[in-house]
Order: sequence, then C-alpha cells, then structure tokens
Amino acid sequence: MAFTYFFRDIQTLEMIRDHVIPELRTRRYIHIWDAGCAMGPEPYSLAMVLRENMGMIFRNVKIHATDIDSSNLFGDIISKGIYPRDQIQRIPKDIFEKYFSPADEPDHFVISEEIRKSVSFTRHDLLDLQPVRKGLNLILCKNVLLHFQEKERIEVIKMFHDALEGGYLAMEQTQKMPPELEEYFEPVVSNAQLYRKVV
Repeated sequence: MAFTYFFRDIQTLEMIRDHVIPELRTRRYIHIWDAGCAMGPEPYSLAMVLRENMGMIFRNVKIHATDIDSSNLFGDIISKGIYPRDQIQRIPKDIFEKYFSPADEPDHFVISEEIRKSVSFTRHDLLDLQPVRKGLNLILCKNVLLHFQEKERIEVIKMFHDALEGGYLAMEQTQKMPPELEEYFEPVVSNAQLYRKVV
C-alpha cells in the first residue's frame, strides 16, 4: 500500500494557495483532479487549504481523486476519511483542530464531513490516456510520473493539457516539464513545478 501523510509537500500547497486560488475564486464551479492520490492525504490536504482560503466558495469545489489502486482499498479509506495519528502529525495545529475529530478506532481521527464531501475517489489508470473529465481547473500529479517511461510521461502530460480549461498543472519537484511540451505549458514560478496551460 502506498505510504503517504497529510501536508507532505507544503511548498506546492503554498504555491497553489498564492497563485492558483485567486483565479479559482472567480469560477462558478471548480473541478480539480488529483491524479495518483494514494490513500487520500494529498487531496484532503489540498481541500483543507482551499477551504481555508476560499470561504463559502469552497462549496463549489469538486476534487476528483484517482489512483490505479492495485490494493483495491483506497476508495473505502478515502470515503470514510479516517486516518491514524502517524499520518496526521504534520498538519498545522489550527487546521487539525478545525477539521478533525477522534474516530471510534483508538488513535485514529476522522475528517469533517464538509471536507470529505469535496473529494470523490475513482479507480483510474493514467496510461489509458483518458482524463477523469474535461474542463478541469487544476491537475495535481505527484510521485507518479517518475515511474513512467519518458514517452509515457509525455503522452500523459499531453492528456492533462487537453483536459484543462485554461488551468494549472502541479507536479513533483523532481519531475521537470519535458522539452517537447514547453509550448503546452508556461511556468508560473521559477522555484516549483507549477504550470499554467498555454491555450
């Protein structure tokens, strides 16, 4: 089972907060794809950052969380939103106290219903090259592309480009944009892998 934890990549979350959320706030409906979400801490971390910075507009946010999920366990874990203490220790204290409460299982905590309702999970293989939907405003894809061959990475990123509606793509820090695709995306900042779709 994939290992992950909440607020694992603070830098990317801060870049999304500073550079993406101001534009998302102008949209009536907001669709985000977390491609390769593992057991859910990443899309839920993003959801909490969005809620903190969007206020009531957050009710218009839908995060489509997907993973190939060879264990066939992720959907159940994500829908329940219950996580052990070791996965939540990096959450800022004020965020944790606002959005988590003790679960029935000892030393486990459950995410608030408002946050859980913003995330839906679907089993999905990126190499099928079929987007979860079109008209997306943000795609988050981290710790996935590095497992693909270079040709596969290029095709997946092209698929992301087609699925975005003038939106943004965030990738892991170690995954640079392939030179073949530089005309598809423009960097938003120089110190992070955050890109805006070139229409």
